[in-house]
Amino acid sequence: HVQLVESGGGSAQAGGSLRLSCEASGDSSLLYWMGWYRQAPGREREGVAHIDKNGVEAYADSVKGRSLITRDNAKNTIFLQIHSLIPEDAATYYCATDGRPFTARRALGSVFRYWGQGTQVTVS
Repeated sequence: HVQLVESGGGSAQAGGSLRLSCEASGDSSLLYWMGWYRQAPGREREGVAHIDKNGVEAYADSVKGRSLITRDNAKNTIFLQIHSLIPEDAATYYCATDGRPFTARRALGSVFRYWGQGTQVTVS
């Protein structure tokens, strides 16, 4: 089993940046992929950015070029930075993990098995 604790949500200004963190504890074999999803009211859940234990990254088109996901394997922690925020970035962001060795393309389109509680981000 895995427990995930997200931090860093809150209010941000359009054009600004946000930084989210997620620390995992538990079975490290379930952390092959770690990443972020988001969901806004009335919109479908979206895979935002994922990173595997080897540092392979995958980004949704909606954030590609203005976001960076990084990972500290020693601390089982990932970080997500999104720059040039737009109102559409406002959502509840969820950290998630999965032990399956997906390819990067498949990881972005998959639903990971273990989820955090979510952290809300507003953009004004």
